[in-house]
Amino acid sequence: MAEKRVLSGMRPTGPLHLGHLHGVLKNWLELQDRYRCFYFVADWHALTTEYENPRRIPGFSRELLLEWLSVGLDPEKCTLFVQSAVKEHAELYLLFGMIVPVPWLERNPTYKDMLQNLEHRDLSTYGFLGYPVLQAADILIYKAAKVPVGVDQLPHLELTREIARRFNYLYGKEVFPLPEPLLSPEAAKVPGIDGRKMSKSYGNAIFLNDSEEEVRQKVLSMVTDTRRPRRSDPGDPENRCVAFNLIKLYTPEERLREIVADCRAARLGCKDCKRELAERVIGALAPIWERRSRLEARRQLFEEILEEGNRRAREVARTTLEEVKEVLWGGRYF
Repeated sequence: MAEKRVLSGMRPTGPLHLGHLHGVLKNWLELQDRYRCFYFVADWHALTTEYENPRRIPGFSRELLLEWLSVGLDPEKCTLFVQSAVKEHAELYLLFGMIVPVPWLERNPTYKDMLQNLEHRDLSTYGFLGYPVLQAADILIYKAAKVPVGVDQLPHLELTREIARRFNYLYGKEVFPLPEPLLSPEAAKVPGIDGRKMSKSYGNAIFLNDSEEEVRQKVLSMVTDTRRPRRSDPGDPENRCVAFNLIKLYTPEERLREIVADCRAARLGCKDCKRELAERVIGALAPIWERRSRLEARRQLFEEILEEGNRRAREVARTTLEEVKEVLWGGRYF
């Protein structure tokens, strides 16, 4: 099954929102039916920027796993685990660190961008510079054949491929495959309630664990057509309505055409339109809330799923690491 393995993960830095659902999780749901998928909570990666507040990470990690299960990720189809529970990641990271030239890391475009964009944080740490090496270990410890990425993440994956090539060349054996990008389908644009990209840091997100009333209030507060101050004014939803991208995501095509026509003819007011949208979003989230409620009522089941996912991941990672040690020094010598 190695040739069918897929590896992906998320950093546990807070609750998930609609942007995560449409941008990542729906793709993961589709992939779990086609590949042997390993999805992990990247808690060590979270430390690269959250090292001053590490005690929040365990809670965020468990919440992340709970939300993955709530959206429909199936532990019978995919392996869900926590990065730090599989110590082989760290050991392979250390071994890779011995062979990776520093200039490879300094040329990483994301490294430069984040240093500029997060000036309020001290990111001049060894861990932040070397996080692509840990990322490579995450992928290669499972000999993943494919990694779901967006176009902007291709340089990260190419660095992983370079590390795999270098290891294989130095030690004269093709231990690691060169993982291929599995370009994610273009994600639907999910606007926040203020019109900007939905983000925790902007405070404009509709979270998957929001209550029904919170969702309703947030949707009703969304900006619509700022050039339509009165209900009797004709609107232009496709070009001027900030909420329209969210409306498109949750409205059937036939009803969407009616909304556009009624808005342009001033037959439908923005408040009425948002009330309808709120109910559609609530209806879409209801199955997620229901699954979450069942899981919260069965904490023992949740613990068993987590324990089993960690065990399965550890089993694969241990096999790879034993092969690495055999190549490096002829097996264990202690």
